[in-house]
Amino acid sequence: MKILALDTATEACSAALLLDGEISDRFVVAPRRHNELILPMIDELLSDSGVRLKDLDYLAFGRGPGAFTGVRIAAGVVQGLSLSQDIPVFGVSDLAAVALQAGKKHGWGKVLVLTDARMQEVYQGWYRVSVEQNRVELVGQESVTPPAQVEVPGEAGWQGAGSGFSAYADELGGVRKKLAGEDSDCLPRATEIALLAVALVGHQEPLTAEQALPVYLRDKVTHG
Repeated sequence: MKILALDTATEACSAALLLDGEISDRFVVAPRRHNELILPMIDELLSDSGVRLKDLDYLAFGRGPGAFTGVRIAAGVVQGLSLSQDIPVFGVSDLAAVALQAGKKHGWGKVLVLTDARMQEVYQGWYRVSVEQNRVELVGQESVTPPAQVEVPGEAGWQGAGSGFSAYADELGGVRKKLAGEDSDCLPRATEIALLAVALVGHQEPLTAEQALPVYLRDKVTHG
């Protein structure tokens, strides 16, 4: 299976190419440079691997939630690539990508993901992570909420990941005390976007280019 994935939803910009289970990627933290970086990243990955765009089975992109401008960039690029070669697309939650990254990095099985949504809010999602199968299961719904309104499920053993923990460390003090671990350095990456897309093959219908749209979680958006 050949999947090209990309993500521009946060200050990080990344692309990944999965070829029959092997992944190569490009990742850089470069706020406001996504437009100039993402296409060269994709070209470099394809060129280095000898794979042509038309050889790909699927495309995948971080569909959000994240920075309004960033999420739009990823959606726009993947729409263009999909239209050019009629390649089906999977949209993957950026919160789910952080959960899988934290799970693989630390061996965590239950992850609360909080990413900075600006405007004194966080994007929130609770996930059960299967590291071996590269799968995550959303518990409840993803949402956007003030940090003070984040609640921890009653069961023990949850860990926290995402930029929200550093952006709102004080406001999340009560939540942080209830967690078994924390990693605020996890940013969405195309590598996990690709792995989660693989898990969707055969279980979820892929999108057409026209259907590859961002998910914002709120009506009010902030540029960034």
